[in-house]
Amino acid sequence: MTMRIDAHHHVWDLAVRDQPWMTGDLMAPIARSFGIDEFMTEAEANSVAASIVVQTVTEVAETGELLDLCAATQRVAGVVGWVDLAAADVGDQLDRLEARPSGEWLVGIRSLVQYEPDADWLGRPAVVAGLREVSRRGLVNELLVLPHQLPAVLGAAHEVPEGKFVLDHLAKPAIAASQWDPWASDLAAVARCSNVVAKVSGLVTEAVWSRWTPADIRPYLDHAISVFGPDRIVFGSDWPVCTLAASYTQVVELIEHGIGELSADERAAIFGGNAIATYTLNSSRLEAS
Repeated sequence: MTMRIDAHHHVWDLAVRDQPWMTGDLMAPIARSFGIDEFMTEAEANSVAASIVVQTVTEVAETGELLDLCAATQRVAGVVGWVDLAAADVGDQLDRLEARPSGEWLVGIRSLVQYEPDADWLGRPAVVAGLREVSRRGLVNELLVLPHQLPAVLGAAHEVPEGKFVLDHLAKPAIAASQWDPWASDLAAVARCSNVVAKVSGLVTEAVWSRWTPADIRPYLDHAISVFGPDRIVFGSDWPVCTLAASYTQVVELIEHGIGELSADERAAIFGGNAIATYTLNSSRLEAS
């Protein structure tokens, strides 16, 4: 049986650095440090055997710290980090990370596209060059985007066909407002690119935090599975951000119930096998977890 993998969680230590995105009263419940031991307690209680830790800030130093954490933590199987994708020295940044003693655990680079005012930021020549540098090293290009940026994702997937892309949080559909199109049609267009994989993560925080129900989220989950297929869907908790709206267990149960009608093999793929294939996770590390 394929082990269960959480392909999207975070850790941060506010004594080391601030989290600039964490502002306002709404973020107060998570305005503290979250360490790997706390995550592991939640993961083990939900039969999650391994994980991928994902960057939170636009600092290469954080990626180095996460790599060292991964090297020292048996059940963390990989790191999705950050480099300045549009920088002229992006290749050097990547090489320095991979040259670290812990560099072998780098599996992807995340671009925080949602903060870019230019809707076609992904189409800029410098950014496309950066996407290619990431792909050239066998790493995943992970994209944090909003619904209106999905056409740019489509363009990037076509522009860098040799690359592998992961779409975080299903591009953050406006579940709280019950908005469907153009998100649904644009997601379907992106799904026709075989080099794109979608993460079913972060959905509870796109719903109404205090009163969401599985029925609110189910249509968005069903649509993603329909257009990508069970072989290109990856589970992630988005812990601890998810705790603004739901417990770790609630997030796991949401996906368990949402994919309950799929075959056992398809469920196992979404909860683990697809992450192993997408991120080319180290088999010896997983076997020892």
